[in-house]
Amino acid sequence: MAERPHRRTPDQLRSRLWFDNPDNPGMTALYLERYLNFGLTGKELQGKKPIIGIAQTGSDLSPCNRHHLELAKRVRDGITAAGGVAFEFPCHPIQETGKRPTACLDRNLAYLSLVEVLYGYPLDGVVLLTGCDKTMPACLMAAATVNIPAISLNVGPMLNGWHHGERTGSGTIVWKARERHAAGDIDYQQFIDIVGSSAPSVGHCNTMGTASTMNALAEALGMALPGSAAVPAPYRERGQMAYESGRRIVDMVWEDLKPSDIMTREAFENAIVANAAIGGSTNAPVHINAIAKHIGVPLDCDDWEKIGFEIPLLVNVQPAGEYLGEEYYRAGGLPAVMAELIGAGKIHEDAITCTGTTIGENCRGKHTWDHDVIRSYDNPLKEKAGFLNLKGTLFDSAIMKTSVISPEFQERYLNNPEDPNAFEGRVIVFDGPEDYHHRIDDPALNIDEHTILIMRGAGPIGYPGAAEVVNMQPPGSLIKRGVLSLPCIGDGRQSGTSGTPSILNASPEAAAGGGLAMLQSGDRVRIDLNKRTADILLSPEELEKRRADLESRGGYAYPASQTPWQEIQRSMVDQLSEGMTLKPAVKYQKVAQTFGVPRDNH
Repeated sequence: MAERPHRRTPDQLRSRLWFDNPDNPGMTALYLERYLNFGLTGKELQGKKPIIGIAQTGSDLSPCNRHHLELAKRVRDGITAAGGVAFEFPCHPIQETGKRPTACLDRNLAYLSLVEVLYGYPLDGVVLLTGCDKTMPACLMAAATVNIPAISLNVGPMLNGWHHGERTGSGTIVWKARERHAAGDIDYQQFIDIVGSSAPSVGHCNTMGTASTMNALAEALGMALPGSAAVPAPYRERGQMAYESGRRIVDMVWEDLKPSDIMTREAFENAIVANAAIGGSTNAPVHINAIAKHIGVPLDCDDWEKIGFEIPLLVNVQPAGEYLGEEYYRAGGLPAVMAELIGAGKIHEDAITCTGTTIGENCRGKHTWDHDVIRSYDNPLKEKAGFLNLKGTLFDSAIMKTSVISPEFQERYLNNPEDPNAFEGRVIVFDGPEDYHHRIDDPALNIDEHTILIMRGAGPIGYPGAAEVVNMQPPGSLIKRGVLSLPCIGDGRQSGTSGTPSILNASPEAAAGGGLAMLQSGDRVRIDLNKRTADILLSPEELEKRRADLESRGGYAYPASQTPWQEIQRSMVDQLSEGMTLKPAVKYQKVAQTFGVPRDNH
């Protein structure tokens, strides 16, 4: 175990400069008096106790995180039991399935808001209540920027969904039901009922979508208690984890154990390896790269391929597998996965975690008893399950998730013995999802089983916010013939619950002058997974001519901003490959140590 600094003394608590500063009695009195008006006592606030924030992401607008309204009570109990004082406060709501035009638009807004709270208020540490997709990265990005002791606690996945005796997983059932509806097998109401069956309880997605992925990676990074990420939301262990997280953050304050101590380069490499093993979401590189930028650790999409591609798929959970969250938790959750990876020598075992002990100490030997749900390293579901980072004239970077390449897709596009793991095709270009939905079934497009579907105008600038719209299904005529997937390429994202091996997060996006902006329906594109390339099959002269024409028209056209935040973010947002961070924000690092406590307010 790595040596930790000596424990801090009460005089070193940053909250003391608000509540117990004899050098400035006027300000101390001002700060104290309003925090007494709802029942707190001066003895509590001046009793040499750490002030611990509870960053509340649950609300009626955020149903996936709403259970935190209850769990926060147990967090508060844990903080009190350990000798701290709890201050609960709201965070900007983010709900993947509720926010238009896309929840990802609000990730950076929630991050900015939380930075100001963590830095500007009398907090010595914070429990970050996470869950639905963007709440985890927003919270960890803020914790990284301010760098006060922090621990992450997710709300937990929903219970398994069931319909007519079959598991219905969050999101994954939507894509399957879309296929059945397009084929005419089910009607509108049946579609609604089937999808509704996948949400039987409080909690976030019960599949290995972006929510389960990101919260598992918080644990892999060392920012959440071992085993906490997989506990289903209604289980008693979820409340117990809330209590223990509250207790632990108080000791983290005394130990001065900060995000920068935990989220090191080794921790991020562990997260990349874990993501491949669990069959994690294609949104993970966007958010993990963003967190790394804010903590000051170099990380890019090439690292995801270099470190993660050859890691096997061990977790048999939808969309890459068969089961759902309850089976995964009972099989041992992330500690069981990490135990397999540790045994194979794929994990930096000495990476420190929020427990004050290392990831190796936390997880070594905690193997599963259920090798159907969590496979052993030498008997995986798939040998190489990480992401590929493709480059070429289409873009400088785009991610492809290999663990969800279906046998049907493999046979149709990647099994040509004369050109293995590569395919070419005529493209049909859609400018946003509205265009796709309006035209996908138009017979005049002549879409066949070798057509490649392109979605552009869906990135951080173009949409705005980078929407989950790239996972396009084939026209109904092909679905009726059994063609369930076509190659999809886009400058937006795709739901982490989707089992489609789309080529996503293309950077630069069309709105930033990327190669997708030059494409025209009827062009041909070549994808070569062996060479990691994605190219437009046009001469350099034709590409230059098209670029000049695009620039003469003022660049790729995209919808006008509809709110102040949309305009503000568009003016300073980076591309998906760079984490979609706000460019001016990443220079602010370890703010609490760099700048100390902010100036007094009166």
